[in-house]
Amino acid sequence: MFKSGFVSIVGRPNVGKSTLMNNVVGEKIAIMSDKPQTTRNTIQAVYTDEEAQIIFLDTPGIHKPKNKLGEIMVKAATDAFSNVEMILFVVDSSKNIGPGDRRIIEELRGSKTPVVLVINKIDQIADKDELFDIIKMYDKEGVFSEIVPISALKGKNIETLVEVIKKGLEEGPKYFPDYMITDQPERVLIAELIREKVLHYVDDEVPHGVAVEIERMRKRENRDIIDVSAVIYCERDSHKGIIIGKGGRKLKGIGKSARQDIELLLGSQINLQLWVKVKENWRNLQNYINNFGLNDNK
Repeated sequence: MFKSGFVSIVGRPNVGKSTLMNNVVGEKIAIMSDKPQTTRNTIQAVYTDEEAQIIFLDTPGIHKPKNKLGEIMVKAATDAFSNVEMILFVVDSSKNIGPGDRRIIEELRGSKTPVVLVINKIDQIADKDELFDIIKMYDKEGVFSEIVPISALKGKNIETLVEVIKKGLEEGPKYFPDYMITDQPERVLIAELIREKVLHYVDDEVPHGVAVEIERMRKRENRDIIDVSAVIYCERDSHKGIIIGKGGRKLKGIGKSARQDIELLLGSQINLQLWVKVKENWRNLQNYINNFGLNDNK
């Protein structure tokens, strides 16, 4: 019997949701950063083996929104509670249940969808008794059908989690061909890879106001080279200077690192050109949010 189903990955920002999804499917589908609110879209990734197909929805971290973009991100995350076969609630093992976690738990309490608690970052816990106490603390909530401790970064217990998910699915069709691991267009993946490098290179004050738009992408005739032109948008002139860096060194580093990942993604040589432009307050401008593929009318 072949099983299939849709599974939402939810949780607070920076708990490792994207790292988990990338580890399960074996490819970088969602960008990873130690900065919160990295994921802005609901990313669809596909895991397929001989027994089942699992379609993962990696949602933005649930947080208190401060602008229009933040409202859209939170709506995307909470919308992912419905119309799925299972919800994975990912938490950080190094943190106690905070107000944000409590809010999500109360949302999940009213859901009829099975919820699996995924306790991430167990590689940071040396004492097994401490992990046992964390499991008991969450188990008292009475919300979770299963509790699985993992390390998404180290790949620990990922196979166990996949088996737990498969056990909870029912018989169903194969929605996507075996080779397909995401429904995201190449332009979206490339823009996200570039944004990941910006997050890595710049200071904490900049990232939330950064977006990337692919202006042009064209394969050269009779040559295995793809030309990619992209614009990095930020909200302040001071941020533009930070992204470019002294003598353009920071932007060059962003470009070099992004180009390497894009070449791995596409399997071709990439000629990447980057520009940095300022658009003040774009996170509250619906037309810009739409242009960056972050709208809520999906």
